[in-house]
Amino acid sequence: MSLSKIIKIIIPVVFVVAGIHLLDYYQVFPIGKPVLLVLRLATIGLLTWYGFRKANLTTWILLSMVIGTEIGVDAPAFAANLDIFSKIFLNLIKTAIAPLLFGTLVVGIAGHGNIRQVGRMGVKALIYFEVATTIALFIGLAAINISQAGVGIKSKETALSQPAQFPVDKLTASVDSVKNTVKLLYHGKELSAPAPVVKQDWKQIVLHSFPENISKMIYDGMVLQIVVFSMLFGFGLTYVEEKHRVRMLSFAESLSEVMFKFVHIIMYIAPFAVGGAIASTIGTMGIEVVSNLLQLLSTLYVALIAFIILVFIPVMLFAKIPIRKFFAAVYEPASLAFATASSEAALPKAMLAMEKFGVPRKIVSFVLPTGYSFNLDGSTLYLSLAAVFCAQAAGIHLDWTTQIFICLTLMLTSKGVAGVPRASLVILAGTVAQFGIPEWPIAVILGIDALMDMGRTSVNLIGNCLASAVVARWEGEFDENA
Repeated sequence: MSLSKIIKIIIPVVFVVAGIHLLDYYQVFPIGKPVLLVLRLATIGLLTWYGFRKANLTTWILLSMVIGTEIGVDAPAFAANLDIFSKIFLNLIKTAIAPLLFGTLVVGIAGHGNIRQVGRMGVKALIYFEVATTIALFIGLAAINISQAGVGIKSKETALSQPAQFPVDKLTASVDSVKNTVKLLYHGKELSAPAPVVKQDWKQIVLHSFPENISKMIYDGMVLQIVVFSMLFGFGLTYVEEKHRVRMLSFAESLSEVMFKFVHIIMYIAPFAVGGAIASTIGTMGIEVVSNLLQLLSTLYVALIAFIILVFIPVMLFAKIPIRKFFAAVYEPASLAFATASSEAALPKAMLAMEKFGVPRKIVSFVLPTGYSFNLDGSTLYLSLAAVFCAQAAGIHLDWTTQIFICLTLMLTSKGVAGVPRASLVILAGTVAQFGIPEWPIAVILGIDALMDMGRTSVNLIGNCLASAVVARWEGEFDENA
């Protein structure tokens, strides 16, 4: 049976089963729980059949979200242990942070030699990239502060970290004379004092941005220190002899390619990680957490739409880019980017579409690939939004100074990770660690990350296509009659 026929069967079945559940929920037509369970499992069976026939990573991830939700609702005790998959996934993601950032930043800087070699077109493109991504970061920041999507999430970790009082007569002390330590016990379980909250002033924050030891910054996952080191290394590389520069640049480029493939391989674990994350989240926090996730998803898409309206359209009006014609040109590559959640998959179509739109090939071939390193509008918006969501979920209040510093950090760390589906998780994991935010909320986000990745990747691609048209207009080479 063809996939189109399977879809024609699945869609009405899903709507019918959903309708039956609504009738039972509102007591219009009460139905027993066993019957509802059988209907849900039958529907999941159909979706699983389609998933295996489709043989697509994004489809498997979406399917794992459904299966994980069902396990979390029906077997919460078992589901609570499935977070092991998301923890394995996040551990592997974190191993890619340092080499991936080092390789992409060194190639991005030293690959062009110096600013004079980049030329007039490159400078204009980079200015546009930085302005657009900075606006995206602050729109994401504003959106999450307005929606407060992370507030109210309760985790076992946050519950255990809250201060508590115990009766003195129930407490005992365990003294280890060999290690010279004392443990306070309550009913045989060790108690620990909550870690003190350390408030850093601006001098400590700035000082903490500069590395003192290469191994230490990698071990501690200090993303900003890695970025500063990589940038200085890249600038230094532009001044060495050609034979040494080419050799080291080749190494950095090879390292980048290997790490992208490394992340690509890790992504095959993503369906298990996503399924385990959402099952564990619902199993431990209850089905109520789904409302927070839907609120986060809605916040992202509203913010992305706001970015298109408030930034893309005014830019098109200012640069005299025909709006309807532009959106018609990018519709097909943007749809492909949305479906595959990878900007790289849509690159050939996007380049052809912009050439037909009237942008010269020399500008398209420079701006689009460069934009995949420096102009990630959707991803940068998502990163600022997701970082603050993690803090809200963990019950950590971030003042505006810290939030702005997070944005400044993301302006540097978000460069060079487009092209690989869900590569933004690499940067998010490093950023929350940099600011002392617990990483467990990332596992919560992981449950719907595939849905968010589709939207942010599409905006990444549209933004790069628009950048090529704007640069062509600035250079006086945009073809109105194409």
